[in-house]
Amino acid sequence: MRRKRRSFGASWKAKAALAAVRGDRTMAQLATKFGVHANQISNWKRQLLEGAAELFQDRRGKRNRGQIADEQELYEQISIAISMDGRGRAIDNVFIERLWRSVKYEEVYLKDCADG
Repeated sequence: MRRKRRSFGASWKAKAALAAVRGDRTMAQLATKFGVHANQISNWKRQLLEGAAELFQDRRGKRNRGQIADEQELYEQISIAISMDGRGRAIDNVFIERLWRSVKYEEVYLKDCADG
């Protein structure tokens, strides 16, 4: 009689791996508690430690082509032209920098702070 293969959910694996990282119990105790072999918990712990850095990576610039195409369709529907050459952004930055420089010199530096 063969034993049915068990599958574990991601949250369950994470609990076991975090318990192993904490180190409160030995691998044998954790294996008994979670009902798996100690090597499996060691593998989950290794995967957690290797993948933890990916959680904190900057992913702002990484979008797939489908998302970009959907955004472009949306912009076209509401009649917004997208500048792909980058020149418009540089001119906008110059304008904004000049605006804030004049605000600082005319408003911030010339007036005394009331509570400072």
